[in-house]
Amino acid sequence: LLSGSPFRGLAKNKILGLAGEESTGKTFYSLAIAKNFQVLEPDGDVVDFTTESDFGKDNLERRGIDNSRFGVVPVETVEEFRTQCMKMIEAMAAEAETPKALFILDSLGNLSTLKEIDDIKTGTNKRDMTKQQLLRGAFRALTLKLGKLQIPMIVLNHTYEVVGAYIPTKEMSGGGGLKYAASQILFLSKKKGKEKEDGVDEHIGSIITVKLDKSRLTREGLKVETLLRFDRGLDRYYGLLSIAEDAGVVKKISTKYEFPDGTKAFESVINKNGEKYFTEDVLKAIEAYTLKHWVLGGGDLQELLAKDEVEANE
Repeated sequence: LLSGSPFRGLAKNKILGLAGEESTGKTFYSLAIAKNFQVLEPDGDVVDFTTESDFGKDNLERRGIDNSRFGVVPVETVEEFRTQCMKMIEAMAAEAETPKALFILDSLGNLSTLKEIDDIKTGTNKRDMTKQQLLRGAFRALTLKLGKLQIPMIVLNHTYEVVGAYIPTKEMSGGGGLKYAASQILFLSKKKGKEKEDGVDEHIGSIITVKLDKSRLTREGLKVETLLRFDRGLDRYYGLLSIAEDAGVVKKISTKYEFPDGTKAFESVINKNGEKYFTEDVLKAIEAYTLKHWVLGGGDLQELLAKDEVEANE
């Protein structure tokens, strides 16, 4: 969804919004990206601006994250987040021309403001009208700085049902600050993931549907399904089968799917053994389709990335 390719991910100079209701996997996704970032950048640092409790070193280690390169900065208000983030950016810029770093804000919806805190202390019940303006100003300043240094940021946010809408609609909290600043926004929703074991449906995790709500690189409105398993976390291959079928890489013959090498298998078997069926050749065939049909401009991803990098440097 982010790049139009199974071999790529979040671009270096982008702000990514992950939005959804509680327990839809937002934090898990951000930590999965953080782990992969540390693998790809052995000297890279992750900075987590958190409004919630610390993840804990043991919890991070279980997810394969190097604690020595994962810094946690507690923030309570929009003003504190803006100041701490700007200080971090300036410190990194002083050390390196292009610092290797990934920023995470968890979460935007939980940020308060100095006025809101002051109103609580004084017992004032007036609505805080400053938060949206402060968020827009903060992201306006930070987006330019992050883009120039090619530091990606992941912003987690909560969603809510729009009251009075004729069609059920979800909206992000915090106003339009993130909506305008983010290059890409993903909306997450979930349902129970089940597999048959000895003829009985067993709850194995959550199927998380990810919808591309906004993007400057790929086509908005696209959806994929991913599986977050209880026993081994995010399934690397779940959801690829339907894309492979759309691409014509695999064919459904009766109740089985046929792969390019002639192998046939049931969907349940493929989902349990994704690594066996989705070989590099199959993934490259899927990529040829998604680059053409999912990426804006008919698949010239390099041109779009280069153009965005020039705009950020300007």
